[in-house]
Amino acid sequence: MNQFNELSFSQSVHSNLKRNCFLNLTPVQAQAIPPAMAGADVVATAQTGTGKTLAFLLPIIEKLLKTSPAAKDAVRGLVLSPTRELAIQIADAFANLAVHTGLRAAVVVGGLSEQTQLNALRRRAQLVIATPGRLEDFLDRRLIKLDAVEVLVLDEADRMLDMGFLPAIERILSVLPVSRQSLFFSATMQKNVEHLIARHSKNPVRIAVGGSEVTTPDQVDLHVYEVESHVKLELLRHMLGQDAGSFLVFARTKHGTDRLAQRLSRLGLPAVAMHGDRTQNQRNQALSGFRDGRYRILVATDVAARGIHIDSVAHVVNYDLPQASTDFIHRVGRTGRAGQRGAASTFSLKSERNEIRRIERECKVLLERRQVAPEILRQANESEESGSALGIKPHHRHLPKARHGASERNNKFERVRH
Repeated sequence: MNQFNELSFSQSVHSNLKRNCFLNLTPVQAQAIPPAMAGADVVATAQTGTGKTLAFLLPIIEKLLKTSPAAKDAVRGLVLSPTRELAIQIADAFANLAVHTGLRAAVVVGGLSEQTQLNALRRRAQLVIATPGRLEDFLDRRLIKLDAVEVLVLDEADRMLDMGFLPAIERILSVLPVSRQSLFFSATMQKNVEHLIARHSKNPVRIAVGGSEVTTPDQVDLHVYEVESHVKLELLRHMLGQDAGSFLVFARTKHGTDRLAQRLSRLGLPAVAMHGDRTQNQRNQALSGFRDGRYRILVATDVAARGIHIDSVAHVVNYDLPQASTDFIHRVGRTGRAGQRGAASTFSLKSERNEIRRIERECKVLLERRQVAPEILRQANESEESGSALGIKPHHRHLPKARHGASERNNKFERVRH
């Protein structure tokens, strides 16, 4: 099975697929859609950019179209997503696939108008696409009923657990019908998700495109530069001058993201920052500006970038190392999409050699070691000396906060913000 027209979708869905130029199935779609349409629970892992969203949206649409007229006023499908941006993009994909079907979706996320979201629910949306924190808040205030849900999707389940959403997810799942269908889709499916799957699925069909191990996209060239902190900016500036296309640059902290975007802008390089402390409007503007080319460089944190699905990113730069190998996979998976080749460069300090080896070991990759050109080192050293002479403090790497033992203050209020 290679093409969408080989699947038994309704005529309206086939028309919408054709109108959006969706002709050929990706491997995860070919393997996941048939069992999902047959009503089975599914656990699917595949690399970023392989079409997982359509793999769960199409079976949902078909199920909703077959709902009896008397039941069409209730929420029949629920998709949980880790970030606002990803939820919005899933909703956009649903809107394109559901044209002329009469189906409606409501987005329930933090950072957007609550009244607008409530109005969408009152217009009898059959599908809700939500972040766990805001949906839990709606449940607590009795603003939504989920007792008629027939199909549940957890998209990027591992990331939601990493972000501390497990209590909210458990609260939400506790009010859903036991007899529902459950679909789990993610770029990675680590062991910390297995207990959730075991409790909330029944004999799931397991699909692993490219294997179940943590893997990187085959079409991405991976390399690493070992540099001192003050060399990073000059190296990035050189790469921007040498390589064409857009750059997605990852920084570890929100402050570091803002600082790097400002420094690039002062160098005359069109850059914008995106992280969790930005308003939803600011994040939307940053993402749209990056998409349409107003900003060549998007500097982002891992959490914010989870909602970025752009096929034309030419180069990913790990300006700071990620905290986990799964984050490395999600970062580099933002390039080399839709059959294109991509590049991912990692900047590391001498003290981070063990972290580089850990990434290589856990991701089963070899990062090509590249040397920084002497001219770049000279310019970086001159800039460092000039800054010191002017009384400007040299850049120091911000150490990450401890990943474990977070206090209870990261509670429902914090989760609702996402």
